[in-house]
Amino acid sequence: MKRLEKLYEGKAKILYKTEDPTLMIQYFKDDASAFDGVKKGTIVDKGVINNQVSSRIFQYLEENGVKTHFVKHLSDREMLVKKLDIIPVEVVLRNVGAGSLCKRLGVREGTEFEVPILEFFYKNDDLHDPLINDCHAITFGWATKEELQVLRSSGYRVNELMEKFFKERKIRLVDFKLEFGRHEGEILLGDEISPDGCRLWHWDTGEKMDKDRFRFSMGSVEEKYQEVYNLVCSDLG
Repeated sequence: MKRLEKLYEGKAKILYKTEDPTLMIQYFKDDASAFDGVKKGTIVDKGVINNQVSSRIFQYLEENGVKTHFVKHLSDREMLVKKLDIIPVEVVLRNVGAGSLCKRLGVREGTEFEVPILEFFYKNDDLHDPLINDCHAITFGWATKEELQVLRSSGYRVNELMEKFFKERKIRLVDFKLEFGRHEGEILLGDEISPDGCRLWHWDTGEKMDKDRFRFSMGSVEEKYQEVYNLVCSDLG
């Protein structure tokens, strides 16, 4: 599949048109940012790792009945995906206390939740992706009641599958964000699933293995991304 002109460039990826109007090429960059773009930098080979990790997880989810935009892993940094009309409601699943939840609710980091917490956020960089509920999304036309139910049920299902997937690889899935979009009458899981958008802690040591290492200048960023790649993709040969 040949990539044509650029459609969109974000913080971590570029989307390109293809000869097929229903398909796009998603290109993964090494650029890294945190705190709404206040902190910027580069994580060497992040794009290669995130592309491969995302491809592996999308394949796993598809095998277990979750419909995604993933079509094919094309190259080190390129993935063929279905073109989506993105729903501007991010879905965040939390299994362990970390990040903004701890600040908002005074939860101690590392607190394990008996029932996963699902939250919706309005996808808007200018407003810093505020926390919202169903009423906001429906009133402002970001998603319908029926679509929100699909996002909620799909989010819980993805969390169930990914918790199992990562646990088998000695990784604790702390929390993660999902993006969904509309494609030919269906709602599909989009974007990426990688250490950029997931909090991942080593199961035995509790060591952080995700973008928090970049976010809080903890060091060994490339090494931990590589470790996630090794654990997630070890069965690929």
